[in-house]
Amino acid sequence: MPEAVAAAGRESFGSRLGRAMADRGPLCVGIDPHPALLQGWGLNDDVAGLERFSLTVLEAVGSLAAAVKPQVALYERHGSAGMAVLERTLAAAAEASVLTIADAKRGDIGSTMAAYADAWLRDGSALAADSVTLSPYLGFESLRPALDLAAETGRGVFVLALTSNPEGASVQHVGGADSVARRIVQAAAAENRRYAGELGSTGLVVGATVGSALTDLDLDLAAVRGPILAPGLGAQGATAADLRRTFGSAYGQVLGTSSRDILGAGPRIQDLQDAARRTLEELRSA
Repeated sequence: MPEAVAAAGRESFGSRLGRAMADRGPLCVGIDPHPALLQGWGLNDDVAGLERFSLTVLEAVGSLAAAVKPQVALYERHGSAGMAVLERTLAAAAEASVLTIADAKRGDIGSTMAAYADAWLRDGSALAADSVTLSPYLGFESLRPALDLAAETGRGVFVLALTSNPEGASVQHVGGADSVARRIVQAAAAENRRYAGELGSTGLVVGATVGSALTDLDLDLAAVRGPILAPGLGAQGATAADLRRTFGSAYGQVLGTSSRDILGAGPRIQDLQDAARRTLEELRSA
C-alpha cells in the first residue's frame, strides 16, 4: 500500500481534514441548491441562481466550516452549464483553501470506476475535489481505482456505510453479526492502515439519525481511524447531542453535516454565518 503521505510529499487528506476540524470545529456545510431553497433566496431555478447561491454559501461559511459538500445531483439537473458552475465552485473553494467533499456517490467496476476516480480525484481535472463520496455496493474492492488515486494525490473518499434512509437497512443490515455495513467498516479500517499515525483518508458516511444501529450491528467506528461524515444534522432531525450519543468514542472523528438548517437562513451572509456558528457551538459543547 502507498505511504501515509501522498506522492510528491503531499499531505494526506485525512491530515488536512483533521487539522481543519481541530482549528474550526467539526462542521461540514452542504451546498445544496434545491429549487425550494433557491426560491426562498429570491433566486431563479436556473444557472445564474445556482452560481449565486453556491458562491454565496462558500463566501459565508468557508472560514467557519472544516469542509463544504456540494451535492452533485443538484448541479447535474442543470446539464452541462450546471456542471460548469460546480467546476467554478470547486475552483473557488480551492483558491480560498476550503476543503471540499463532492457528494457524487459514485460506484462502478473496472475502467468505469477508474474514469470516475479520474474525474473527481485527478490533479488537473476540472471536477477535482479534495474528496468524493463513493458507493461500495458493487463490492468494496470495486472502489480500488479511487482509493489508490486518492492516496496518490493527497485526496480522500467517503464510502457509504450506514445511511439513515429507511430503505438502507434492507441492504446494509443484512448478515446480522456479519452485516454488509460491518464489512464496509472493516474494509475502511484496513485501508486506513496506510495512514499510520494520523486520521486516515478513507472516511465513511454514517447517517446522524441511525440511532441504535451502530450498537445493534456491533460496528466499531473508532477502529476505522478515519473521518465519519454524518449527514442529517438540523433539518433532518438530529442534534449535536444525538451525534454524541450515537457515535460515542468515535465522536472525535465525526464531521457533522448540516445543509438546509443553515442554508435556510440565507441569503444574507451574516445570517448564514450566524446559523453556522450556532451549529458549531452545539457540536463543540455536545
